[in-house]
Amino acid sequence: MPPLRKPALPVLKRRASLQERATRGETVWLFDLDNTLHDCSRHIFQRIDANMSDLMMRWLKLDRGEADVLRLAYWKRYGATAAGLELHHGIPAQAFIDAAHDFEVKGLVHSEPGLSRKLGRLRGRKIILTNAPERYARAVLRELRISHHFEMVWSIEHMRLQGRLRCKPSVAMMRQLLARLKVPAHRVVLVDDTQANLRSAKAIGMRTVLCHHPGTPHNARQLGRSAYIDKRVNRIGQLLARS
Repeated sequence: MPPLRKPALPVLKRRASLQERATRGETVWLFDLDNTLHDCSRHIFQRIDANMSDLMMRWLKLDRGEADVLRLAYWKRYGATAAGLELHHGIPAQAFIDAAHDFEVKGLVHSEPGLSRKLGRLRGRKIILTNAPERYARAVLRELRISHHFEMVWSIEHMRLQGRLRCKPSVAMMRQLLARLKVPAHRVVLVDDTQANLRSAKAIGMRTVLCHHPGTPHNARQLGRSAYIDKRVNRIGQLLARS
């Protein structure tokens, strides 16, 4: 296994100084990637899940059923299977996520029509916040032709606190990101398909939007809206109604 390595922090695009933006009071949109900006359940989740289970079968000497159960258990408990494998089995998270996402996304990415145009109409700064690796995230953004809308990608490589991986829904990680952005929580909106992530964001004062996707696991089965969800949408274009 390759040793753990500390990645460089993502660089903010210098369209305006942080102080200028603080004065303007712009909204900061944190966008999840999979099943939020594109339909990951259609093709890509199956590829990632199969790769993860194959890796766990080889590295942990498990059968398919055992690997699938453990993969989902760690995803639910830590927000990412890689975090559980690193914590409990000493498998470097970076090695695991790089291997699991080692495939070409071209032809597998699907999104709502006019996504780039809709993002362009949404006022405020836009940042990707994903538990996926950065290389994969940027490949998906390029395939969607929306990279230019986002000033930063905060991916799983940047989610370490005191040496330990802290993925969404970690409150500590979200506080770290707010400190990096130098903006108060009330000016930040998290758009995400996973309710646990929105619950953590709301707990520290962010505004929250549930981008509902029927393929997202572990969400509460309910028709109403929880107290930690400010808005519920089925597609990104619906954000424009009150933006």
